[in-house]
Parts: sequence; structure tokens; C-alpha cells
Amino acid sequence: MQHGPAVRRRKLGAELRALRTSAGLTSGEAARLVGWHQSKVSRIETGTSGVKPTDVRLLLDAYAVTDSQLRELLMMLAGSDDSGGRHHWWHAYRGVLPPTYRDFISLESQAGAMRTLETTVVPGLLQTPEYARAVTSAAVEGLAEERLDTLVEVRLARQDVLRADPPLELSAVLDEAVLRREVGGPGVMARQLEKLVEAARLPQVRLQVLPFAAGAHIGVTGPFVIFSFSSTSDLDVVVLDHLTSSLYLERKEDLQAYTEAFNALQIHALSPEDSLDFIAGTAAGA
Repeated sequence: MQHGPAVRRRKLGAELRALRTSAGLTSGEAARLVGWHQSKVSRIETGTSGVKPTDVRLLLDAYAVTDSQLRELLMMLAGSDDSGGRHHWWHAYRGVLPPTYRDFISLESQAGAMRTLETTVVPGLLQTPEYARAVTSAAVEGLAEERLDTLVEVRLARQDVLRADPPLELSAVLDEAVLRREVGGPGVMARQLEKLVEAARLPQVRLQVLPFAAGAHIGVTGPFVIFSFSSTSDLDVVVLDHLTSSLYLERKEDLQAYTEAFNALQIHALSPEDSLDFIAGTAAGA
């Protein structure tokens, strides 16, 4: 288990090593092509040191990588802002957001798909401003009003990934408790349920409800997120949230275990169509 920055370095290094191998180059030959010492290539590939976006560009050119989507993804993992600033909008909040949260937003902005199990609250990408405010206020007690406003602003800004071109594909399994817990009071919850109904109709969003009647399930151990990347599955990662930090799982065994768990949850949950009816019915009775 690693924290986000270490995961990204390791995954970026592994991908660059695979690309070098595919190009038929040794690390020494690659180093000579870009005018470096061999040890620098080795440190980058093992993830023991950071790498600048300009260095990644040099290596990709040396390896004759022309896949624009893959190049953009690897550049973003190295911290590139070639997208005109959209992918790094959260840098403006560096003084407010903890590193683990900034790293989560970074992965979220770069991913092609996101699968999540939520057992307590509505996913951040689908929260209304009032609901986001109530959740944030409860999670971090004693927040100054200005700081609370900023954190809610960030939560709402994250939702732009669902309107991007192409948009993030979101698959979410929600425990029924998410719909029943009156976060912020009945009025706030009623509007939040209405927003879920709207979101469930979006082509890039797949919502499924896991009703109480389903009994115990594999997700009782807690919520999780699986980020998947369009260009290569080798960059996929599982994120587990804790009160003061997040853990990132990158091993193939972990990814397989959580993928299988999510697939099982989808089987036991209501279908997207029945889930939409369930949410709408809950909203009508709220």
C-alpha cells in the first residue's frame, strides 16, 4: 500500500520501462539517446525519484511513442499541464486541500472510468451544494465559514469531469443507507435525491442501489474507489479512504480482488432501471 504520489511514480516508471523494452532499447541506450546517465533512467523506471514532464517527453520521443492519448496520460502523471490548466485547477487550492485530497482529485481528473461503492454518503461527484456543505461540515468540525465555502467549491468543481469531452464514466453502487440518511435535514436530502435521479439518466453514469433486503454483502468492509485509465490498465488503482489519509492499492492481486468485489456488488444490487425507480420512490417519500 502506497500514498498517491508514490503510486503514480511507480506506475509511470513501470510504463516507461515497458515502452523502452518495446522499443528494443536497454536503459543505457535510452540514456545515451536523451543525453543522461543510465542511473537517471533506472531511478525513473523504479519510481525512486520524481520525473519532470519535459523528461517524460524526451523519453517518449526516444521510444517513438506516437499514441497521443497515452502520451497525454503519462505527461499528466508526471505533472504536465498541457491541457491548458483544466487538469490542474486544484493547484489554486494548495493552501486549503491536504496532499491526499489533491492527489485523489488528480487521479479523478485523469481517469477514464471510476467505479465506487458508497455505504454512507452520496458520491462527491453527484452531491448538491447543500448536501456537500452538510457532509463537509460534519466530517471536519470547527471549520471557519470561509474554509467551508472553499471546500464546497472544490467539491462542486470536481463534478466537471462528468461534463468533460470525453466525460468520466462513473459506475456507483450505493447502499440503501446512503438514500435513507438525512444529511442536512429533510429538505436538503429531498433535493439530493432529485439530483441522483437526474444523474442516473446520464449516459456516462450508472447508478445501482444495494437495498437492505440484500443482507450482508462483500462491501460491508467499507467504501472504495477503482480508477481506470483509457490507455492502459497497468495504471489502474484502488483508493481506500480513511479519516486522516487515503491508501492506494496498485498490485494486480488487489485490483483483481476489488474488481471482482465490485462486479459481485453489481450483481446483488438492483438494476440501473429498478434503482432509478427506487431512488425516485425514496425521493417521493422524503
